[in-house]
Amino acid sequence: MVEFLDVSKAYQLAAPAVDQLTLSIETGKITVFVGPSGCGKTTSLRMINRMVEPTSGTITVGGRDVSTIPAPELRRSMGYVMQSAGLLPHRTVLDNVATVLRLNKVPRTKAHHRARELLDTVGLSSAMGKRYPSQLSGGQQQRVGVARALAADPPVLLMDEPFSAVDPVVRAELQQELLRLQRDLAKTIIFVTHDIDEATLLGDKVAVFATGGRVAQYAAPEEILRAPVDDFVAAFVGRDRGFRHLSFSPGDSVPIHPAPLASGTASSAVGGDSVSWRLSVDGAGRPLGWLAQGSAVLVPGGSLFHAGDPLRNALDAALSSPSGLGVAVDGSGAVAGVVKAPEVLAAIDAARESRL
Repeated sequence: MVEFLDVSKAYQLAAPAVDQLTLSIETGKITVFVGPSGCGKTTSLRMINRMVEPTSGTITVGGRDVSTIPAPELRRSMGYVMQSAGLLPHRTVLDNVATVLRLNKVPRTKAHHRARELLDTVGLSSAMGKRYPSQLSGGQQQRVGVARALAADPPVLLMDEPFSAVDPVVRAELQQELLRLQRDLAKTIIFVTHDIDEATLLGDKVAVFATGGRVAQYAAPEEILRAPVDDFVAAFVGRDRGFRHLSFSPGDSVPIHPAPLASGTASSAVGGDSVSWRLSVDGAGRPLGWLAQGSAVLVPGGSLFHAGDPLRNALDAALSSPSGLGVAVDGSGAVAGVVKAPEVLAAIDAARESRL
């Protein structure tokens, strides 16, 4: 467990960057620090491995006061992933991943073997080990950064806005990769972000930092979205927090109807005006887009609803579809049917009533 006990950090005569922070971080869980710029979340993270020294208070990791541990030893005992990956440009990917192992006196051959295993763990081929950072994409560099942080099998992993410098598609992939890794490895992860969507997606618990270096609310993501404690948290979470909260309601109660395919099959199943639209699929049954009646032009079909997705995804699929029918797909990406917005809203209403 990582604990902050009345921790403050002040720079000369300026207002405190962190003000009397007391916080207990659960072992084996992802805890996210989120808040606006300048609120102290990154300073708090860096005090854990003594990249920043606190002005007062105590930080313990596994019951040990970090101030009693030599800083180099402390840092080698933790993983650290930063925004820009921070790879050494003159070293190969394999050598970058093996950096901490070599600092810990692990023989080169054994360190490289472990590095190759970790590249596979983060979804990169071992062949990439011979490349240099400049030969990788931004997303690949971040994966290498995560592999390097995991090299010494640290119990604590610190992540300072690691995905903010990549494009939205890669960012979503990296978020899912982190969740997959956590299911397998169960590390104690402290993750800093300014994105409330990222915080609620990744965090088992979320600490919302307010300006002035104080924690305004520390709770499970669902609770923060459902019941923000004050106006600051409500404003930071946003007016659409009710939509975000749907991420915590399963969508398995939403009826799935046969899709009105372009071949004409199942066209009567959905009824109403929607039968003027036909869904085009490829040879494997994957959706290509919608065809309006009398038109040969494919219209993009909006987002997809996958089996096991929450109500938020079902509603988004229905509302983003030009036909008003959200496309549901199976694990292989083939069309499983369609969902209707009114029925999704009914499922949302039923979920709300069940929580009362």
